[in-house]
Amino acid sequence: MKKLIYQVYVGKKSRLYNYCTKSVKIYADKIGADYICQTEPILRIKPDIFTTNRSRESYEKYGGYLPIYEKENAFKYFNQYDQIAIIDADVYIRSSAPDFFKELETDYDFGAVVEKDMPINQTYYQKILNYSHMQYGSLKVWEDWSPQVPAPFMNMGIMLMNKSFAKYLEGQTPKEFIQRQEFKMFVDGMGAWKWSTDQTLLNYWINKENMNIKKLHWKWNGLFSANTKIQECHFVHFFLKDKLPDAGENVEELMKVI
Repeated sequence: MKKLIYQVYVGKKSRLYNYCTKSVKIYADKIGADYICQTEPILRIKPDIFTTNRSRESYEKYGGYLPIYEKENAFKYFNQYDQIAIIDADVYIRSSAPDFFKELETDYDFGAVVEKDMPINQTYYQKILNYSHMQYGSLKVWEDWSPQVPAPFMNMGIMLMNKSFAKYLEGQTPKEFIQRQEFKMFVDGMGAWKWSTDQTLLNYWINKENMNIKKLHWKWNGLFSANTKIQECHFVHFFLKDKLPDAGENVEELMKVI
C-alpha cells in the first residue's frame, strides 16, 4: 500500500507552522509514507469578482486567489497512491502516534473526525451549534439532523482517503472539481458562506455522493483550546492560530500545555 501525507504551507511563515510541519514530516518517515508539502499556490481558485460576497481582502491579500482550496491539489495523486491523508499545516503529530492510515479499512472511501463527537468544552459546543445553522441550515445534508444539536459535520483539517475516493472526481483535475457549478456558491461566499472554507464544500459533497464514510476517533483531531482531553490526542490541531497566545509563536509554551 503506497501512502501519501499532503500538506499546504503557503503564505506567511510562522514558528508554529514550521514546528508542526516538521513533526508531520518526521511522522511520515516513521510510518513509511511519502510526504509532500506544497509551498507555492497551484490551483489559484478565485471567486467571481462580480458576484462574490467575500471581502476583497480575503483573496487579494494572497494575490487574487483563495488559499483555502489549495489542499485539494492532493487529489491529483490518486493515480500514484492507495491512500492519501491531507493534514493542515497547523497540526502537530506526537512521536507516539500510531499509523493513521490503518484507521481507514479498504471498504471505506473517506474518513475524518466529526466535531460534535469530540470531547469539547461548552463554549466551543455553542460555537459549532451556531456554525451548523449558518453553514448547513439550508443545505439539507443530513435528513435526521435535529437543529437542537450541532450538525454531524466533519473537520476537514485532517482527512484520510482511499483510492476509491477518486471515482467521485469523475476524471476531473482538482481545479476542475473545485470549479464545478454546484460549488460556485461556496467559492464565491454567497449568503451564509461568506466566510466558508473547503470544509463546507466537502461536507456537502461527500454526503451528497453517499460515499462510504468512516467517522474517525476524536483522538485523531484534537482541537487545541476546545478539546477537554487534548493530552490524549495523537494529532493536536492548533486551529484559529491568530487567537492563540502570541498567535502561536511561543511554540515551547504550547508544547507544555499539550
